[in-house]
Amino acid sequence: MPPAAETTGTPRPARRVLRSVLRSPWLLLAGFVAVHAWVVRAAIGWAYTIYGDVTLYEWWARHGLTTGQWPVLDYDWVYPVGALVPVTFPALVSQDVLGYEIVWTAMIVALNAVATVVLVRSTPRGLVGAWWWLAFLVALGPIFLGRLDGVIAPMILVALVLAARRPALATTIATVGAWIKIAPGAVVVALAATRRTTRDLWRTVLLPGAAVSVVAVGLALTGGAGDRALSVFGEQGDRTLQAESVAATWFSVARLWDPSVQIDYNDDIYTYEVQGEAAARVAGVLDWLLPVAVLVIAGLVLRASRRRPDHGGDVLLLGSAALLLSLIVFNKVGSPQFVAWIGPPLAVALALAGPGHRRIWAPPAVGALLVAYATYLVYPVAYGEFLTAVPWIVVVEALRNVALVALLVGAVWRVVQLGRSAPHPADDATRSVA
Repeated sequence: MPPAAETTGTPRPARRVLRSVLRSPWLLLAGFVAVHAWVVRAAIGWAYTIYGDVTLYEWWARHGLTTGQWPVLDYDWVYPVGALVPVTFPALVSQDVLGYEIVWTAMIVALNAVATVVLVRSTPRGLVGAWWWLAFLVALGPIFLGRLDGVIAPMILVALVLAARRPALATTIATVGAWIKIAPGAVVVALAATRRTTRDLWRTVLLPGAAVSVVAVGLALTGGAGDRALSVFGEQGDRTLQAESVAATWFSVARLWDPSVQIDYNDDIYTYEVQGEAAARVAGVLDWLLPVAVLVIAGLVLRASRRRPDHGGDVLLLGSAALLLSLIVFNKVGSPQFVAWIGPPLAVALALAGPGHRRIWAPPAVGALLVAYATYLVYPVAYGEFLTAVPWIVVVEALRNVALVALLVGAVWRVVQLGRSAPHPADDATRSVA
């Protein structure tokens, strides 16, 4: 009988060499540079399609610096007040739009580099998570470079890496991120739901979160914001369904046989929306359904954390993923860059999961890569075709949205399972990633 090494197709020495190469930090550095070089080149190739929002950021910052009239401080804004920091920084070290775009891009790449280093150095299998994270960014394409989501996604990743050992710092980072764009607040909610005692909750979540929020709101009020300091929470109220949103899927697909379903451009908020009373009613339902979904998921996470303290890391990551996915699935705004939010929980999970646990995270990791690539195909590759209801891309968008719902259901179901089960300390195969 031949040796096992000869029957597997790849000799064991070759496997060891391949494994050693893939674990090389120098190869990861080369991969990081190559991935970001490709993404930056793609962003430049798509030009305004990717950097359209960045030119708007530049106008806000330059207008504020020259006239003293700032978003939030002097007029309502679609972002929280903390977004002024990343939006203004490139304008301080550049003179024109091109310079702003260069500095903005360098800032996003630098933040991602910091997050990748933290992931590799602070987790037992950080290289696995880092390679997956790079693959995810390639699949998603350049959209994250041209949006504030490119700022908050690395912050979500770092917060989740630090959550087990330094939860107060993780809360601080996530809360700062939430004051830039709301999504990282999902991590704060998950952290709060997984605290084991009231004292721990106050010390690691409520106090650092409140401190950051007091500073953010206090600075806004000092700058003259008044009630605009919190105006972001009502800015989306009059919107209807964005064309790419999950809830708009039926309307989008219906265009293939019903020409009365229309998608038109909203000049006030610079986006395409589904028109009609039915879409407006769905959008109205989502206004209250989204916070209800967040509360329900938070409750399930709380129950699971109480039932399975031995799986605290899993509950936190699953809860964070579920909450972030709910902010996409139940959102009437469905911008493609939102998909960047779901990468960090999976990257961290893969970096923490042992051999017996990876099978739990492998399917959603593959699913997230497919979702990211489908998002790239929709925007920027075939967005014009999507808006004009070309069948193939309408189907891709619909499948992408179904996959997002499936990822959400899978994360919630796993949280529910943990909440129903009793601890089994001796079961190594289900040991927590934390």
